[in-house]
Amino acid sequence: MNYLSRTCLGMALALTALPATAYAQEEEESSITISGGATVVSDYRFRGFSQSNEEAAIQGTFSISHESGLYLGTWGSSIGFANGTEIDVFAGYSTEVTSGLTADIGATLYLYPGTADSSIIEPYFSLSGDLGPASVKTGIAWAPGGQDSLGGDSGVYVYGDVGVGIPDTPITLKGHLGYAKSDSFLGGLDGEVLDYSVGVDFSWNVLTLGVAYVNTDAPKLGGYKESVGADGAVIFSLGASF
Repeated sequence: MNYLSRTCLGMALALTALPATAYAQEEEESSITISGGATVVSDYRFRGFSQSNEEAAIQGTFSISHESGLYLGTWGSSIGFANGTEIDVFAGYSTEVTSGLTADIGATLYLYPGTADSSIIEPYFSLSGDLGPASVKTGIAWAPGGQDSLGGDSGVYVYGDVGVGIPDTPITLKGHLGYAKSDSFLGGLDGEVLDYSVGVDFSWNVLTLGVAYVNTDAPKLGGYKESVGADGAVIFSLGASF
């Protein structure tokens, strides 16, 4: 498999302390946020490459975050290789470093249950904030060498995302550009590959409908680009969050 294919409250003993205890519980509970969601996509693309044989996939996520900035979560999807399931576990710390600029550092563990020597650990770091009407994010993810799933090689991925919400509408325009490089063959004959996408999201209550065009600069030689699902495609998604 190559580099691309990838968080008890105590009971009060004195009756007179109940009001104070209830207040303390509310304070404790308000410091934790639980979120999650489920999505159906027409094709699961990871950094431009299809992970579902260019077929539909079902995905879900659940995370817990603390007001301190610490968070822990999991994300999963049906896939078209291994035993048909990918489960990612992630944890990290997010904090506002300056007004409007947030830093996020953590790591993701990619798991493929039932498949030997397939897990991948990938630390990451990102910066995000608002630039005028746009929300922007840039980051880097690094898979260190020595992992059996990567054949001992290492890999790095650098990316930038931008989203612009159209005022007084449920529409958000999105763009993405990523660059991956591996010590071994990775998407391109030189071990380098670019992926990019442009799209639009339509939100209504907890639902989001997305449409995006995704592509890479993987070589077309011998039909390679199409055979690994790295060719251009229009991807549809429908998700619900809580």
